[in-house]
This record gives sequence, structure tokens and C-alpha cells, in this order.
Amino acid sequence: MTSPERTEHLVLPGVLTAAQAATTVAGILAAQREDGAIPWFRGHHLDPWDHTEAAMALDAAGEHEAAGRAYAWLARHQNDDGSWYAAYHDGDHTQVTDRGRETNFVAYVAVGVWHHYLATGDDTFLDRMWPVVYAAVEFVLRLQQPGGQIGWKREEDGSPVTDALLTGSSSIHQALRCALAIAEQREEPQPDWELATGALAHAVARHPERFLDKSRYSMDWYYPVLGGAVTGADAKARIEARWDDFVVPGLGVRCVLPNPWVTGGESCELALALWVVGESDRALEILQSIQHLRAGDGLYWTGYVFEGNRAVWPEELTTWTAGSLLLAVAALGGDEATAAVFAGDRLPRGLAPDCCGSPTPPAR
Repeated sequence: MTSPERTEHLVLPGVLTAAQAATTVAGILAAQREDGAIPWFRGHHLDPWDHTEAAMALDAAGEHEAAGRAYAWLARHQNDDGSWYAAYHDGDHTQVTDRGRETNFVAYVAVGVWHHYLATGDDTFLDRMWPVVYAAVEFVLRLQQPGGQIGWKREEDGSPVTDALLTGSSSIHQALRCALAIAEQREEPQPDWELATGALAHAVARHPERFLDKSRYSMDWYYPVLGGAVTGADAKARIEARWDDFVVPGLGVRCVLPNPWVTGGESCELALALWVVGESDRALEILQSIQHLRAGDGLYWTGYVFEGNRAVWPEELTTWTAGSLLLAVAALGGDEATAAVFAGDRLPRGLAPDCCGSPTPPAR
């Protein structure tokens, strides 16, 4: 059982005490199945992205054995083409409820694996997971389009959906950089991945027209910054441009306009993006503003409707919301592994696009 002594590094004023952090970690552990799967909550589904996010939070809290079991679940149940399905009922790999294979879900394993390695220094783990990461990246890059963007998914019958999502491609950009870091650590260079990462970064940063228009969603606003494709002055300008659209003072971040609904996950991810661009004070304010979503068991409600019939909605306490909060707190608190993954320390950037165009992704 996680104790407050083990979570003293996750203390953040107005957000978490050591005891509260320990309770939150215990809540995630309670939802984890014996086989390592971490569903949204018991009885709901598991998706590979949120499963990995929760595993990363466990590593940030020092629960490395439990995080390792989560990655072992991914290794055991990876499809032959390198993918995972989009949803498994209660994390049971025999009960697939969505047989689509979404590229950003698949890619995120690289972020988790690199984070676990940085947290533990476990070379054996990295060796064991390298074939998993390699196969996942190859699956994802087979859906890269000529403009650099990554197609959304493959349907159950294998047909590709080539329309690209800005949030998904931004997350994939972070994942590709982590995959390149793993390859570099193993002294197995992947020049094709470098080219693909550079082309993707250029598409995310410079070509919004290559993506489906989801600008009503806050994730499309901050994810190019969080995923590392938009940096420096451009990143700060992007955050400022839509701050008033999405941030509800004292309550958190809207998920989608014009709905009067703030969500914990988006709020924590924005806090991480703010920290990435050096806005730690505002990041702290965002995290403090969502404490109304904290439940007695240490987990967090997904969201809150703040106009009309005000209410927590939906009435679910999700491991990934708790996980995103722990990761944001860990980054602000200086946890080395979490900071390295989200700030881009030790992460290669791929081949940087020049002023006149973008690298052409390799044919696959």
C-alpha cells in the first residue's frame, strides 16, 4: 500500500498533500487488474493510451512494479501488426469492444516505456520492450500521409482512415521522439523515423489545413505545445490566443466549445503544457482550480457542468484523470523522468523542417 512517506515528492500547495497523493495512487492501484491492465475504472473499458497514462503516473509515484505489470500487459496482448485495439471491456483482452486501431493510442507505448526506463534505469526492461515499441511505431508510420500528418486509424476490416487529427498527431510526435530516444539508447538508429518525425512536426506546426477541423476542442489548442511540435515564442503565442475561450477561472478548462463543461484531464494536460513553456505559476493555478473534482477516495471526477443544472458529469472516477494530475504535479515538482519526457530533455527532434518545406516521410 502506498504511504505518504513514498509520495512526499508529489506535494504541491493547494493541490496535493503527501497523504492525498498516497490516496490517489492507491485509487489507481485498486483499479488495476492482477494481469496489469488499468481500465478507466473497474467494469468500464481499457484503452491503450489511458492505460499507459495511468502506468506513467504509477512510475511517477514510485510504484514501479505495478507500472511494469501494465507494460507487460501491453507486450502480451499486442496484435501481430504492432497495434492494440481501441477498447477492451474491463481490461480483459478477450473482450474487445472496439476493434478499431487508433494510431495515437498505439504510439503512446513509446512514451510510457521511455518514462519507465528513465524512472528505473532498467536496461532489461528496455530490451524486453524494444520489439513492442518498434512494431507499434511501424504500425503508426504506415498510416503517415504525404503531408507528414498521421492517419487516424485502421478500421476493423483493416481499411485505413487517412483523415488526421491534430491532437492525435501531436501526441504521436511526442511518442516518436521517445521511440527515437529508446533507439538511440540501444544504439539502433532509425533514420526513417527521424525523417517521419520531422515531417510530422512540420505538418503540426505549419499546416492546420492537413487536419480535420476540431478547433472547438481544447486539446487541439494546447496539444501541439504539449507534444513538442510547437515551441518557444510560437508556443506561448498559441496558448495566449485562445486562453479566454477555454479557461474558466476557478473551475478549470473546457473540453469543447460552447459547452459549459470543464474536465480534469484537459485541465491537467494544459497545466503540463504551461509548465513546458515556463508558465509554472499559471500551471499551478489551473491545478488548484480543479480541486472541486476530487472525490473522497482520492480519484477525480471526469468533469463538471458549471451552468444550468450544475452537476458532476459524467458520474465516473477515472484512473486516467487521476494519472494526468499526478503527472502534472510530478513535472512541476521536478521529477526527473516526468520532466524529461514532457519538457523534451534527452529527446531528439527528428530532422527539423527548413523554411521552404518539410522533409518527405519515407515510403513504407
